[in-house]
Amino acid sequence: MIIRLENSTDASAIRSLVTAAFSDALRSQGNEAEIVDALRIGGVLTLSLVAEDEGKIVGYAAFSPVTVNAQEVCWFGLGPVAVLTEKRRCGVGAALIETGLKHLEKLGVRGCVVLGDPAYYRRFGFQSDPGLRFGTVSSEHFQRLIISGNPPHGEVDYHRAFSAS
Repeated sequence: MIIRLENSTDASAIRSLVTAAFSDALRSQGNEAEIVDALRIGGVLTLSLVAEDEGKIVGYAAFSPVTVNAQEVCWFGLGPVAVLTEKRRCGVGAALIETGLKHLEKLGVRGCVVLGDPAYYRRFGFQSDPGLRFGTVSSEHFQRLIISGNPPHGEVDYHRAFSAS
């Protein structure tokens, strides 16, 4: 398996993968593929990684900028992360996330937030921070990872692609 940046011919495969991966998710609105498309069209899909196994895309992770208190603070959001059902629990998602976080560090990004299972994301260094909020989501499920400096405090907003889709 290789982890690589999305290329210009991957959009259709990514769309299919993300749709399939979220079809059985408990907390999905079914619009994750549309979110990725909207991020790409909006030019804010800063980091778009695919996991490829034997020429087939089996995993995907997106990173896009977030704001805190409506200010750009050089922080990014992780998501969506998608892995084909038959490739889950094989390290695909972890490899995508670890590779993405290393890329963000090289880009000089200060931190990353994620909305998801605390037990899963904790192993990458994410932790809850009551001083960093996302709507009414519990701080347990909304976590942050500091890459450099001090964390911002306040209300986090993702790109409008997450709410318009």
